[in-house]
Amino acid sequence: MASEIDTGAEHETIRLLVADDQTIVRKGICALLATEPAIEVVGEAQDGQEAVEQAETLRPDVILMDLVMPHVDGLEATRRILALQPEARILVLTSFAGDDQVLPAVKAGALGYLLKDAGLAALVQAIRQVHRGESSLHPSVARKLLLELSEPAERELTRDLLTGRETEVLRLVAQGCSNRQVSERLGISEATVRTHVSSILSKLKLSSRTQAALYALREGLASLDDADALFNP
Repeated sequence: MASEIDTGAEHETIRLLVADDQTIVRKGICALLATEPAIEVVGEAQDGQEAVEQAETLRPDVILMDLVMPHVDGLEATRRILALQPEARILVLTSFAGDDQVLPAVKAGALGYLLKDAGLAALVQAIRQVHRGESSLHPSVARKLLLELSEPAERELTRDLLTGRETEVLRLVAQGCSNRQVSERLGISEATVRTHVSSILSKLKLSSRTQAALYALREGLASLDDADALFNP
């Protein structure tokens, strides 16, 4: 059953695991992030298998995952990590935005997908968003997903499965609202919001807020104009 991620404190230090097989790239990312006082790199992995092992040992807050790695690639590592730790927060950082890479990563449960040509500010913002349990997708990646989800689904899902309140919550999630913002707008507690999101994911057979938000866009519960707020708040 799908579960909603507890966002936790917003100002705590984010413990990060960096998985990338290219040593120069991995060390460069770590060096850049060392300048950020609220982010601590607690581990590095040079392939997917090592990422799975490090994630299990270190229990980082966020895992920065490359997709193309030897032995076990980032996609399979994402699946294995989330099978062991459903609450894990994974941000894909890759050079590729191909259709054969994007959708599988989101379906596997990654909360974010960022291209390596992004700057430090964009990377830090994405890490913080994923740490809060929010979606963070590069604009070109978001467009690819929206195009993919505009095609007929293999098995049509229906919003009739959702209660009126769950539909309201889903609409706000698709507009880029955090749990706290949904709570404030609907006058309910954050715990109740998390319960509703968990129920939405379970009923729609989705594995993450990213998938739920994209589903809402496809179903017309939010407009394409909401995409900027959703993926690039």
